Amino acid sequence: MSATKYTFDTVFADPSDPTGEGARARRRRTFSEAEVQQLCAQARAEGVSSGEVRAQEAIALATREASQAIKAALALIERERRRLMEENAQIALAVGTKLAHAALTEFPQAEVETALRAALHQAIDEPRVVLRASPEVAEKIAPRASEIAHEEGFEGRVQIAADAALTRADCRIEWRGGGAERASAAIETALQELIARNFRDGEDRGAGHGE
Repeated sequence: MSATKYTFDTVFADPSDPTGEGARARRRRTFSEAEVQQLCAQARAEGVSSGEVRAQEAIALATREASQAIKAALALIERERRRLMEENAQIALAVGTKLAHAALTEFPQAEVETALRAALHQAIDEPRVVLRASPEVAEKIAPRASEIAHEEGFEGRVQIAADAALTRADCRIEWRGGGAERASAAIETALQELIARNFRDGEDRGAGHGE
């Protein structure tokens, strides 16, 4: 006959006892009014807190998007403003050029005379200055060459030479130590380059501020 070994436990309650702690916990299915109110208040607080966090995140996102949209709109406005300014400058240049051409066609000798007077001051100590201009201009200025030289304080000789390759107010003025030239095409090109450079520099500065 074999012996049976007894085992011991620290809990002596009967699991099937309906009065045990586990059984009481399982049987409890109702809450008091105070507990219900407490649970509701806790749920509301958690809901409000979660809603506030989501609202703050939405506001931050909307703020960033609005800032980016404003920057893009300002950049577009600036580009459009500069485009209109450049167009206006080009239109003004075209109108001015057309008016200048008309004036120079009608009175080319006035512009050539102005260029000659300026050159005489640069060649003030030279013995001779030669003005080359279109035949029409040369014919009109030649009789006044000495008078112009005297008025500008030039004591040398002013020689007028007709050059069929020159038109309107284009002219070349030469002296021993240097010379000067007036060319309508070169002036127009310089103005076009000046306008383009100014607007290009302005765009570069605007891009630098935007970064």
